[in-house]
Amino acid sequence: MVVTLIVVCEVGFWVLLAAGLATRYLLKMPRTGAALLLCEPLLEVVLLVVTAMDLRNGAEPSWKHGLAALYIGYTVGHGHRTVKWLDGHAAHRLGGAPRPAGPPRYGMARARHEGRIWLGTLVGAVTATVLLWLAILYVGDASRTGSLEGWMYAAWRTAGIHGLIALSYAIWPRKAPDEPVTKEREPVRVERP
Repeated sequence: MVVTLIVVCEVGFWVLLAAGLATRYLLKMPRTGAALLLCEPLLEVVLLVVTAMDLRNGAEPSWKHGLAALYIGYTVGHGHRTVKWLDGHAAHRLGGAPRPAGPPRYGMARARHEGRIWLGTLVGAVTATVLLWLAILYVGDASRTGSLEGWMYAAWRTAGIHGLIALSYAIWPRKAPDEPVTKEREPVRVERP
């Protein structure tokens, strides 16, 4: 049941997102569209409540509960950025706004951008860890919660690997390509007869 709910929440995320952006830009109802976009976090609350109820009703803690915690963590860490990015593109395509600026491509500006994205992953790992830790305390039986602890390690491995990748942009910043040197053309002299 938990896996089905995760899938339903993911599909619901994209449906609410599409409905919110379409209402905002196609139907020209920005407040209603914003209200639909603000309903996105309710999906995670529903998932959290159902997961807790599943554990309370005696379900064996398993990978499904760990996956639910990681999904909620990812949404907390990266959901706002994803919605903001898509909103900028929808405003451009559907609302006539200027094209949103892409991420920086070179140098320390790119390193800072990658660092901000990594902070989202870090927030997601912290959120997932707190939820998993609360689930472990809630179950109260260390012999049954080993899989939940494994998901904590997975969250931190992911954050660590992503952190190393983000750090590599600061250590080895990509340089902008050199501008091609153009020679000044000499004026062409035309001989007159």
